[in-house]
Amino acid sequence: MGDKAWLKIGTRGSPLALAQAYETRRLLAAAHGLPEERIEIVVIKVMGDQIVDRALSEAGGKGLFTKEIDLAQLAGEVDIAVHSSKDLPTLLPDGLEIAGFLPREDVRDVFISPRAKSLRELPHGALVGTASLRRQALVKKIRPDLRVGLLRGNVQTRLAKLQSGECDATLLALAGLKRLGLTSHVTEILSEEDFLPAVGQGAIGITVRSDDHETHVRLGAILHSATGYALTLERAFLRVLDGSCRTPIAGLAKVDGERVSFRGLIMRVDGSETYETRLTGAAEEAERLGVQAGQDLLARAPADILAH
Repeated sequence: MGDKAWLKIGTRGSPLALAQAYETRRLLAAAHGLPEERIEIVVIKVMGDQIVDRALSEAGGKGLFTKEIDLAQLAGEVDIAVHSSKDLPTLLPDGLEIAGFLPREDVRDVFISPRAKSLRELPHGALVGTASLRRQALVKKIRPDLRVGLLRGNVQTRLAKLQSGECDATLLALAGLKRLGLTSHVTEILSEEDFLPAVGQGAIGITVRSDDHETHVRLGAILHSATGYALTLERAFLRVLDGSCRTPIAGLAKVDGERVSFRGLIMRVDGSETYETRLTGAAEEAERLGVQAGQDLLARAPADILAH
């Protein structure tokens, strides 16, 4: 084979996306006894990284982070693509599928601020910067007096904007800060009970062409079955609700042996109403359980909460 790459990984070019691609390469190389240099990382520019002046919900939603990578993968320019699972649309293009997930990192959100030790201690009317409607709704639920403004960009950009005074506080995923070695910035780790994470948060998802059996087999050595069950449930829940960046939706599944438990919720953007569902069942029935959880909320919540 000479210098030909054993596998090509497609990824966005942000520091966090690259960290996830490098982690995937390290695990694959170790599992197959290869030098890491045999696995090539291909950086692909995506529209989502170029739009920083408005919320994703106004620009087209989650597909903005995956479309160009999907096209490169379907064209055979890369063999697999590595994504933050919460960026993956609920429906992938024909010809692509999720092969599985790496072991999940910490799912919690964190509060970061130079002005207060916790979200609850922020001064009245303080400005919280975030690009997430879920985080906005949860902030407003806990502290209706706070203002919430748009804060876009990669992790380092958001931290820099916070330090420059563009806002008084921000919220980020702990998993990303861990992968970037930036946990020293954390002011408070928010509890899952108060701040239920986004569907897929903390999990690295790997997509592959549906007809590429060889690559499926290669990936099998590094995929994590428990995370797979959890994400199957969460993504089925999101799909039933037609979840996009336009709706505050949160959900977290936890696998314990052969059982899985789930908590999901939908909210109004201003935090004034929350509808929650909880269930447990067999992990192997994750897909059915996710659909059941989504249908439960659809039956109980006002239709206008999910209106786009």
